[in-house]
Order: sequence, then structure tokens, then C-alpha cells
Amino acid sequence: MMLKELFGSGKFAVTSEVAPPKGTDISELKEGAEYLRGRVNAINVTDLQSSVMRLGSLAVCRLLKDWGFEPVFQLTCRDRNRLALQSDLISAAVLGIQNVLLLTGDYPTLGDHPDAKPVFDMDSVTLLQIASGLMEGHDMAGNELKGAPKFCLGAVVNPGADPLEPQIIKMEKKIEAGATFFQTQGVFEVGKFESFAKATEYLKVPIMAGIIFLKSAGAARYMNKNVAGVFVPDDMVSEISKAESRVQTTIDIAARIINGLKGMCSGVHIMSLGWEKHVPAVLDRAGL
Repeated sequence: MMLKELFGSGKFAVTSEVAPPKGTDISELKEGAEYLRGRVNAINVTDLQSSVMRLGSLAVCRLLKDWGFEPVFQLTCRDRNRLALQSDLISAAVLGIQNVLLLTGDYPTLGDHPDAKPVFDMDSVTLLQIASGLMEGHDMAGNELKGAPKFCLGAVVNPGADPLEPQIIKMEKKIEAGATFFQTQGVFEVGKFESFAKATEYLKVPIMAGIIFLKSAGAARYMNKNVAGVFVPDDMVSEISKAESRVQTTIDIAARIINGLKGMCSGVHIMSLGWEKHVPAVLDRAGL
């Protein structure tokens, strides 16, 4: 099922994500996905998240299809030129993958192979244009395809960016290039997201708010220092640092944020950071 059909129905969408393993053992991957069965509408598969070498997103998406899940194929520009990007998109279509989230990607110096040569032949806007062209039946060079893919194209946005205007301008460009929904960076400040939602209401595009599990005070401080546009308020940092049960407090905070965001977005995307087994508890607490 394409996510755009879900958005069109007016239902509040819920997605989560899994990180492919660093190796061929997929037992933990399958276990993590099973915790999400029947609770989320789709599962995103990260594409070498944080520039760390792992099992490929495309292969994991196919595994999820075989296991009865709806995958969202994340594809970044970091490691592929325009030939490989187009080929992977067509490959995804042939494998039955319809939902695609297109990103520029993190720089390799952030990962476990810092000397890797980055490609960045395209950026996310151009990649959206390419994917839209493939859906129209031609490649980037104008050559006709023998069979065109059908995708629900997604993009990302950071609602906590300061200033916000460049993000909105980029959203406009991405919509023009073919984006049909947006997934945001992690949201911890509901009031700030409300301002973003009001500022982008005219775009008339579904937006899924990103929910990051706040697993420790150290993680909060790391995000505040290193992740642009993401700020964990001091009271949340204090709450998680003083928690008698870190797991329960993580669940409480995530559910509280989701409840605060209802009515401002078309759905939520939960980044559980390996705690997939706690996603159902968050959804229960949030009434989803």
C-alpha cells in the first residue's frame, strides 16, 4: 500500500524504522520488525545510517516484503552516482517496493569508514526530479523506459531549523520535484513544531513528525550539541536523568510528545534506536 493512499483516507499514519545489521545475521532485524507487526503502517529501512557500513536498504526492504510488512526504501545520494541511483529505484519497483524516502545523506567522515570517497552526484531535490522522470517513463538522459515504476515519493525536513525559511523554500522545491509527503527530524518541542505547522500549512502536503526515543540524558546532550535543529528541553533532560525506570520514562516522554502533536500533523515516524519492542507501549499510551 502506498502511503499517499493512507494520507488520502485521512487516517493518522504511524511508521517506524529498523536499522539493517552490520553483517549477514538478520535474526535481530526480524525480531525487531515483529514487535511492530500490526502496530505501524510501514517500516522505514535506513540507508547506511550515519555513514556506517551495513546490510543494504534495498535487500532489507525485500525481506520485509517477504515477511508481510510494508517497507519504505530510504535512498541517499552519498554513495551512488546518477546511474546507480536510477538503477536502484527501478530495482526497488521490480521488487514491489512503492514507498521511497529520498535524502542527500550524511557525510562519510561521520561514519566508520571516514576515508570513503563521497559521491553526491545529485542532491535530494534532483533525486526527486529523477524519480519523477522515471515514473513518467524516461531516465535522466531522456531515454524511454520499457515499463515505468510507480512510487510514493517522500522527503525530509527539519522543523526545528533556525532560521526556518530556508527549510520551507527547500520544501517548496521538493514538492515541485515530486515529493508527496514529508518526514521530519526528531521533535521534542511541541510549540516549535506548531509554529512550523502553521508556517507550512499552505503547502497542503502530509507531514509526519519524527519521534526519537530519548533513551538517556547523555543522548539528549549529544543531540543538543551535534544535531542541527534538534533541541531537547532542559526539563526533559532532567526527567530522563532522574528516572527510576529509564525505559518507562522514555515511553512516557515519547507518548506525551505524540499526544501534543496530534492535530498538527498527518502522522508520526518513530525512531526507536533499537528499542522496537517498546514501540507498542508508546502507541498504547498515545491512544494509537
